[in-house]
Order: sequence, then structure tokens, then C-alpha cells
Amino acid sequence: MSQAEFPTARLAAPVFGEPYLLTPGPLTTSRATKEAMLRDWGSWDADFNQVTAEIRRELLAMAGVSDDSYACVPLQGSGTFAVEAALATAIPRDGKALVLMNGAYGKRAAQILDYLGRTHIDLDKGDYLPPQPEEVDQLLRDNPDVTTVFLVHCETSSGILNPLAEIATTVKAHGKTLVVDAMSSFGAVPLTVDQVPFDVMVSSANKCIEGIPGFGFVIVRREVLEASKGRAHSLSLDLYEQWAYMEKTGQWRFTPPTHSVVAFRAALQQHAAEGGVAGRLARYTRNRDRLVAGMRELGFETLLEDRWLSPIITTFFSPDHPNFDFKRFYAELKQRQFVIYPGKLTIAESFRIGCIGQIDEAVVAQLLRAIADSLAAMGVDRCKPAA
Repeated sequence: MSQAEFPTARLAAPVFGEPYLLTPGPLTTSRATKEAMLRDWGSWDADFNQVTAEIRRELLAMAGVSDDSYACVPLQGSGTFAVEAALATAIPRDGKALVLMNGAYGKRAAQILDYLGRTHIDLDKGDYLPPQPEEVDQLLRDNPDVTTVFLVHCETSSGILNPLAEIATTVKAHGKTLVVDAMSSFGAVPLTVDQVPFDVMVSSANKCIEGIPGFGFVIVRREVLEASKGRAHSLSLDLYEQWAYMEKTGQWRFTPPTHSVVAFRAALQQHAAEGGVAGRLARYTRNRDRLVAGMRELGFETLLEDRWLSPIITTFFSPDHPNFDFKRFYAELKQRQFVIYPGKLTIAESFRIGCIGQIDEAVVAQLLRAIADSLAAMGVDRCKPAA
């Protein structure tokens, strides 16, 4: 099917008077996804086990896996739970990680490694510059004892889309294990094992597949998973044991987020109907392009150059105007049915607007009108940032 067969006008307005969530997740979900949660499910029931098996298969297929070389392991909790479980699984207790960071989530991975007692070195590119393959190559040459490299694909604290494929090629050339945090990219940005030779990839239900919060999932090379037996630091975050139990029984080890799981199955069905990853990427890209163009017309500036802008979320500098206050701006927009995200930069005041979830260009146009109205209510007549 072509993208033209999936007109954006089919997206419905939020139900029950709720605002649009223009965040990197949780995000605005469809009525069909919400309605999937109206039934209660037994956590050990065969019907629910079939749902779990189905989503595991479909996620592997989305990652381009066509054999049993990889496993999909869902895990209760937020995406960070899954990242911590993945890092503890992928990195031997006597291993050493190279953490590539350019934002809050790369820094969080380093913090997790400190808790885990794993040795690591970091390449910190600041708020808005991507790590380059040649930098990674040199670091691995200088530190041959590194066993594992960690990278966030889309760093949502800035909105940057990092050069994952090029870095993955470099990591593999050195024979190292690659762990990818694809929390906010998987499902909308192409990421398959034939194009990106990752060993471990982590994502979450409530991002580009447009489910609700409740669980993350790890797609991991079986050799890596099997080698991790007994390595975990935590009972509940033991990815190997979670996988082994699911393989044996079809069940989750501990109480699963049943409503989140069945909502995710509904979201996967809608994802396929929209044209899969390609269809979702096309809509999110249109959203971003309309947003960036409209914000620039209002006088705002983006943190990133166009070539680094992801289709997931965009960071804008706050106006250098005496009347601009983010909390007031947020409240004005919320009154107009839009919820945005504060900034996470260290270099300047900023805010972020997501392009994902059940929104389209028509919704972005409404948002831009709401922003203009909010600025007028605040008495802000120029949006240029501080030098």
C-alpha cells in the first residue's frame, strides 16, 4: 500500500476532552487502543499468553529478524527498567563499556552502570552534537579492553537522531557488543538487524508504536542472552530468567501489565494498517516539517541544524523576552488542549514539542495557532532567543 492510502484526516480528535500530548511518550493514543483496555485479562490465562507470544513475534519481525538468532523479551516497568536490565545482561561483571552520550539519556545509562558496578568510559558530546564514527573508532583503538558500546539512537533531550548505522559498523569492525537505546525511534525510524548489526536493542510500548506505558522490551542476540545466565544484579530485572520462563511457560514471571499488553497489540495492528515503519515515519516527518516551518515563521529557533532533526521531537530555544515564562506558556497551551515538554538542556533555556502519537498536520496547524494565541496572551511579541 502507498502512503497516499493512509490519509491523515482519519486520525480522530482526543476522546473525553483530553489534551493532545506532544511529548516523547506517553503520547496521544487512538480510541481503538483505549477501547482494547475495557476487558480484564487473566495474567496466566492461555488467551493472554497468546497475546504475549503474538507481540513478541511481531516485534522481532519489525526488527528484521527472520530466524531464531534473536529473542524478544518484554519486561514490566518503564523504558529505563528495560535499559537497566539490558545493560546488566550485555556487560559482563568484569566488562567495560563505552557510553556515547549527547543528552540526558546517555548520561542516565552511565549512572545505571555506576549502580551496577560496571566500569565505563564516556564520550560526552554535550547537548547537540552527534558522536562520529571516527571518534568511536579511535576510542576503541585506545581502549581495547572495552567490551560493549552503548548509544541512544534518538536522544529526546535535544531531539537529535544519532548516526547509528555508521557507528554500528565501526563497533562491529572492532568485534564489540552494541547496545542501542531505541526507546523513541523503534517503530518509526528503520532499524533492522541487516542494516544495523546491533546485539541488544531496547524500546518501549508507549513510543512510536503508540501504545500506553507499562512495559519495555529488549530484542537481543540469543548468544548474548544465553551467556548472561547468573549475571543479573536483580531478581525482577533478570532478563535471562524472564526469557527462560517465557520460553518454558508462555507466561510472564511476575504480574504483567495486562491492559498495557493488550492495548499494545491493538496499537501494533494500527501500526501495520498505516503502512508499518515507513507509513509512520512519513506521518511523523510531515508533522515535524510543518511544526518547524510554523515555529520559525513565529520567530522561534531550533536547537539543531536541519540535518540532525529527528521526526520524533524538536527542541526550540525559549524567547529572550521579559514576558516569556515557560510555566505560563505551558499553562496557556494546556488551556488550549496541548501539553508540551520542558527543555533538558544545560546551555540554554528551551522547550520541546513531540511529533509522535495520534496527531497529524492538521493538529500541528491547530497547535501553531494555539502558540500564537498564547504568546499574545503573555504579551510576547518576539521569539528570538538569547545570543
